[in-house]
Amino acid sequence: MAGMVPHTSPPASVDQSFRHSPIVELRRYTLHPGRRDDLITLFDAHFVESQEACGMKIIGQFRDIEEPDAFVWLRGFDSMEPRHKALTDFYDGPVWAAHRDAANATMIDSDDVLLLHPVGDSGGFTLPNVRPVPDSTDHSPAIIQALTYPLRSPAEDGFLAFYDERIAPILRASGDKPVAAFASEHGENTFTRLPVRVGENVLVVFSRFEDAAACSAHNSALASAPEWIVVQQWLTDNLSAPPTTARLLPTVRSLLR
Repeated sequence: MAGMVPHTSPPASVDQSFRHSPIVELRRYTLHPGRRDDLITLFDAHFVESQEACGMKIIGQFRDIEEPDAFVWLRGFDSMEPRHKALTDFYDGPVWAAHRDAANATMIDSDDVLLLHPVGDSGGFTLPNVRPVPDSTDHSPAIIQALTYPLRSPAEDGFLAFYDERIAPILRASGDKPVAAFASEHGENTFTRLPVRVGENVLVVFSRFEDAAACSAHNSALASAPEWIVVQQWLTDNLSAPPTTARLLPTVRSLLR
């Protein structure tokens, strides 16, 4: 069926009724060399519960494996109107005021932000009910892989159907384990103090692998699949730019892990 993209299943240990969110920000920060762990320590200690108390969901925060000075995180909202209130309450609130200088000192750029909404039957992320505590040492070995397809038109205009019919079966045959899929949200940015990327269309598919070895095995199998080589030519001819892949290692307090 057109636009079903892709069928996703949470791990058995996850409460399948706990899904987030109708609006999601995918945020990618470029940091000063050597400052990523400083920001992660600050973020996990001060910017998780304080943001959620303002009405948003901190879905996940990650180290990009290939880029040592990149910090990637996801936060979700019920809709664009509550997003404005939640962000206003947080960025005008005492926690951000107390720690913003330290956080901003780690960053070169924080404007690489995509606004997204769930597509197909993924329904957004399915997450655990409980987050690791601030002093937890329970590091997850999982890799969250984010595959982004830059599109010439909205994903719903036909690419979702193509993905479901041609791309997803090849990925699954190579061991892909998708957990959620999102397309560009073109609603007005309701919090203009934080810019987002506009005028773009993307499909972002998130997959979860048990560890780096499983992720590597999938990508090796995919690269040698004849069907994938054929699909790559179609993508080259029809996308606005080549797809990009980010391999993300959850921080100790990430819900998506």
